[in-house]
Amino acid sequence: MDFTILIIIIGLALIFDYINGFHDAANSIATIVATKVLTPFQAVLWAAAFNFVAYFISKYLIGEFKIGNTIAKSVNEHFITLEVILAGLVAAIIWNLLTWKMGIPSSSSHTLLGGFIGAALAHAGAFSAIFDGQQIDVINYVKVIPTFLFIFGAPFIGMIVAYFITVLIMHICKRANPHRAEKWFKKLQLVSSALFSLGHGGNDAQKVMGIIGAAVICYHMNMQDVAYTSLASADRFAHFVDDWYWVPLASFVVIALGTLSGGWKIVKTMGTKITKVTPLEGVAAETAGAITLYVTEHLGIPVSTTHTITGSIIGVGITKRISAVRWGITISLLWAWVLTIPVSALIAMGVYYLLTVFL
Repeated sequence: MDFTILIIIIGLALIFDYINGFHDAANSIATIVATKVLTPFQAVLWAAAFNFVAYFISKYLIGEFKIGNTIAKSVNEHFITLEVILAGLVAAIIWNLLTWKMGIPSSSSHTLLGGFIGAALAHAGAFSAIFDGQQIDVINYVKVIPTFLFIFGAPFIGMIVAYFITVLIMHICKRANPHRAEKWFKKLQLVSSALFSLGHGGNDAQKVMGIIGAAVICYHMNMQDVAYTSLASADRFAHFVDDWYWVPLASFVVIALGTLSGGWKIVKTMGTKITKVTPLEGVAAETAGAITLYVTEHLGIPVSTTHTITGSIIGVGITKRISAVRWGITISLLWAWVLTIPVSALIAMGVYYLLTVFL
């Protein structure tokens, strides 16, 4: 039975990975489509290629998958079961599809984390324990708190970096021929969107790796596999990456295929509704977003590529004037960001209780 559940989890995780790709395709192509540098099809093809290239950078240049490790260890291992992971995944898929349908650029990272935590809390009977005055340490706060903080930290960093990059570029190019400068920035957008797509692939594909890794480790521990039980908890994820070497590759391939499918409703929101974006501003926003993603990946903090690029687009908007940003849309997005983790957690709890009836 455990092996069957493991196979289902891997299948659903890769489905989530695919959904993540087309849900978040807008993040790396919205500005390049809005400025008409590439057609929508050309843009998703460009982004998908660099999503896949990110695998080789993570594997051979960085040499490890820190974000995957963070996701796998966001819940205390004593409360991780295959049923918990399955419920969390189902909840994440439901929320991702719902927000995609409504054209809301929510965070795939946080819905996955919220689902995982919610299902684990349900498994631990956390609410009953609270009413009984007990304390249960289900959540690994060392891993989770930085992720919570970066719900606001990532877009804020993206906004500040984008603001200063835009101001710097405008200062350098203040005497340039406007027509010639625009042609150059359209070419540079190919570079900046590629950089952001690398960050998107490197960040988001690892989250799926982390969930699959948690499931594989749980399965081998249940089977009393000496190769896993003999290792310290901190070393098991690295062993999983080596032992199940096809999982990282598959995660990057599938997210690239998802990006290739595109997410046009969210492209419209990101590319036109927050603020009008020029090629210069597109370069600044994508470069700022890429820098933020690379720094957080180095620190092993899973952040939302959606939040990051949204903050960056706001940053370039406020260089013109505060009113250039459509704050009504921005506030709606902020509510979606805040609600993602708790709503995903509640959905996961419901799914977990249903699974316990049938499994």
